[in-house]
Amino acid sequence: MPDVIFEINRDLSVPMRDQTVPGHNRWHPDIPPANTVAPGGTYRIECKDWTDDQVRNTDDADDIRDMNIDPCHVLSGPFAIEGAEPGDLLVVDIVDIGPFQEQEWGYTGIFAKENGGGFLTDHSPGASKAIWDLDGIWTTSRHVPGVRFIGNSHPGLFGCAPSPDLLAEWNRREQALIDQNPDRVTGDIPAHEGDVPGTPQVPALALPPLRKDALLGTLSGADLDRAAAEACRTIPPREHGGNVDIKDLGVGTRVYMPVFVPGGLFSIGDLHFAQGDGEITFCGAIEMPGSIDLHFDLIKGGMDRYKQSMPFFKPGRVGPNYSEFLTFEGISVEDGRNYYMNATVAYRQACLNAINFLMPAMDWTFEQAYLFLGAAPIDGRIGGVVDIPNSAVSISIPLSIFDRNILPGGAGGGRDLTAD
Repeated sequence: MPDVIFEINRDLSVPMRDQTVPGHNRWHPDIPPANTVAPGGTYRIECKDWTDDQVRNTDDADDIRDMNIDPCHVLSGPFAIEGAEPGDLLVVDIVDIGPFQEQEWGYTGIFAKENGGGFLTDHSPGASKAIWDLDGIWTTSRHVPGVRFIGNSHPGLFGCAPSPDLLAEWNRREQALIDQNPDRVTGDIPAHEGDVPGTPQVPALALPPLRKDALLGTLSGADLDRAAAEACRTIPPREHGGNVDIKDLGVGTRVYMPVFVPGGLFSIGDLHFAQGDGEITFCGAIEMPGSIDLHFDLIKGGMDRYKQSMPFFKPGRVGPNYSEFLTFEGISVEDGRNYYMNATVAYRQACLNAINFLMPAMDWTFEQAYLFLGAAPIDGRIGGVVDIPNSAVSISIPLSIFDRNILPGGAGGGRDLTAD
């Protein structure tokens, strides 16, 4: 087994700040390294689930409804890489990943509108949850019956620390976005033309630095207060990677990551047992605590040599291999309004079209189909972003994961596809 360089108490209720070496839940270059690694070595990193153990294995969604988002995500690290300097590329190979034996279950949640919501908040404003039992490479759920599939396990979030200048740039541009509609979460200002004033519009356009619940490793006192006032939240992806939620970053993947500060200060967390493209419920993967084995190496001066300032990667070969899909299309038209080349609106429409099909096909509620699309390894694709005024996207659902044939019968030419 590789050397463990970040250890989580097997009493998973112990919060991240009370671990032997605490991790962090904000991005800042002054967070002290939790450990140091050598290029050419393979190491095991243990991770809490992204909410720091706020979700229970129950049949109600009260924990999702009442979740405190301020301390999320909790990350393991940062790790200093010997010899890493700004301008290098950190090479990270994902060697293995899996849940802890102490918790062989994960969860998918739909956030309530009052707590930020998800991709389809207007269609499903309340909180919902699915618990998934993890059985080796397979998973099933008592809350989403009729499906069984292989997980595409991967980390949802990782990155190297930003430089002070890059951190300042993140804060500058995100505050400028907030300033466009600072009252968005209160509903005092309509989100776009046609909205009724006073209607709640959530979530906020961006999240500014927040001292409340900030955890910056071993920083304390005045140093913690100063850094927390400018440390960035972990919710969005940024130039360093961050919360990318790319489901193809599984075992066997090699990631090339830009280094912005001496030592790199790499961190990781938000492990997923499985996820569909988009992670549409926001808490939309099958979230889990667990461990991940990583191999580290360096390419000196790699950012300039390859003209890259953001991560890029070579996907691994390990994961579910499906050959037949049912695909749903979406275009950038919503509620009678044409949104110019808006791939987000188009993806939302593709998801709704799939949900409308799955509800009668699987005898599911809207929420069960919604949870399924976030958790299962569905493929999302952009079909076209050039044919004005509509973007076209698609989502493809593997057929073999269902316990029944869901294809429509009575196809043209007298052929019944349900017989195949």
